[in-house]
Amino acid sequence: MPLVLVINSGSSSFKYQLIDVEAEQPLASGLVERIGQGSGAATHKVAATGEAHRVELPIPDHTFGFRVMLDAFAEHGPSLEDNPPIAVGHRVVQGGARFFEPTLITPLVEINIDELSTLAPLHNPGALQGIKAARTDFPDVPHVAVFDTAFHQTMPAEAYTYAIDRAVAERHRIRRYGFHGTSHKYVSEQAARFLDRPLSELKQIVLHLGNGASATAVDGGRSVDTSMGLTPLQGLVMGTRSGDIDPSVLLVLAAREHWTSPQIDDFLNKRSGVLGMCGASDMRDVEQRRADGDVDATLAFDVYIHRLRAYIGSYLAQLGGADVISFTAGVGENSDAVRAAALESFGFAGIRIDPERNRAREKGVRVISTDDSAVTVLVVPTNEELEIARQTLEVALTA
Repeated sequence: MPLVLVINSGSSSFKYQLIDVEAEQPLASGLVERIGQGSGAATHKVAATGEAHRVELPIPDHTFGFRVMLDAFAEHGPSLEDNPPIAVGHRVVQGGARFFEPTLITPLVEINIDELSTLAPLHNPGALQGIKAARTDFPDVPHVAVFDTAFHQTMPAEAYTYAIDRAVAERHRIRRYGFHGTSHKYVSEQAARFLDRPLSELKQIVLHLGNGASATAVDGGRSVDTSMGLTPLQGLVMGTRSGDIDPSVLLVLAAREHWTSPQIDDFLNKRSGVLGMCGASDMRDVEQRRADGDVDATLAFDVYIHRLRAYIGSYLAQLGGADVISFTAGVGENSDAVRAAALESFGFAGIRIDPERNRAREKGVRVISTDDSAVTVLVVPTNEELEIARQTLEVALTA
């Protein structure tokens, strides 16, 4: 029973799962939050019993937070002495152009992750803190970094290059990197497995629609285009992020509102998207208000769908057609209204959704297109933690 501890660290929190990779099931999971904020909290859930245990206490830093996690395993189980992880996998958002595969963490890799913080100042520093804390508590097992950007390193230059001065772009490493790569990789592989077709033969569009959202064109298992860019702000309309926007809007805000760069960043990342348009960031709330006749919520939904259709159409063109379109993540897996609306206008391409299949509330991978649809449309629940565990185990066994 190969066990891998998966860590997903942020600046003030970290999530964790102890995963049996062979059985593809977690033994325990948890969240340590509000690190360094005076009053912290930690929740630990044991899979075998379904019980959740929560404590509140000051958690000054990630190192202390890991001790809280270890105490939860010791008190509530499963015992790490009886169930020791053979490796620890760490989610790292930004790997730049340096990391294109899961990587065994060394002091040099830590230095590289730190240097790449200039491209992901909200994410990489927290990941690095988690790595250092974990390596202190688990010094005798391999630690592996799995990068959100790695899957997209197969994009051709014409897909990742911005049309700006080449010297400036190279000096500041400005290019499209893409994110949610772990999810896009997992979902595209699950789709191929479900259809019992070679991954290498499939042209796929994967739509990861959660509070953060991205679309990826996958050709033969390789990412060839994706909607997010230098940062996760580019692309689709999201819960609180604007997605694509005319760069001149930033100049207008700076000139007329006298906003600084941090204020503009906060506005576009935290106060825009569907939240900015209608006051709600959760698609369930948007859909309910739309059903009640709310004009702002209706427009927010329509803008969300308009952008989504634009990317689907673009990727159909880039791929020269598609065999599979998969919806995943919170909105993609649960909103039949979003799925139906997103593909409603693609009848000309022979894409047809079966209304009953689309409305069904089933678990696991499922088909929602009609039997005669030219493209198979799937709902594929994502499992980024399992994908991180798989990649971590693969590296650990060769370390």
